[in-house]
Amino acid sequence: MRVGVGSTNPVKRDATEAALRHVSNLSVEAIAVESGVSEQPVGERETVAGAQNRARNALAAGAFDLGVGLEGGVADVEGTDGLYLVMWAAVTDGTRVGEGSGPRLRLPDSIANRVRDGEELGPVMDDVLDTDDVAKKQGAAGALTGGVIDRERALASALAGALGPFVTDLYG
Repeated sequence: MRVGVGSTNPVKRDATEAALRHVSNLSVEAIAVESGVSEQPVGERETVAGAQNRARNALAAGAFDLGVGLEGGVADVEGTDGLYLVMWAAVTDGTRVGEGSGPRLRLPDSIANRVRDGEELGPVMDDVLDTDDVAKKQGAAGALTGGVIDRERALASALAGALGPFVTDLYG
């Protein structure tokens, strides 16, 4: 099975391989595509749209069986206080689309305030952690959970949910 993942970020490629590890003859190719949303998606709607756009654009970029889109964003979550890191995945074969979300992780107020003021989460995390490219490593998820879950596992979890219509007949 050939799968195009709509990002050249190695963490997103690895997350796709992890979620599809049960598939024989798997080939995952990272494809640079446009998400069609802002660099820092805000809200569930924009984050989902980014994942859907990446999946469609990845599928259209080659002779793939599936296109995968993974998108991280920040969102207020009804019934809670604070701003959350959210992760969404979308999968398409050109006919069907599956969507799934990963864990929602509350951002510390000091980080949330900077993001609300217009900064992107990745660079803020780099600054707070005094590192470079945290998004290509453990991600904010790894930092916020002390390594209990890292970005790859969080994104793989979102993708596992999105694969439902492709791995079971329960979706009709």
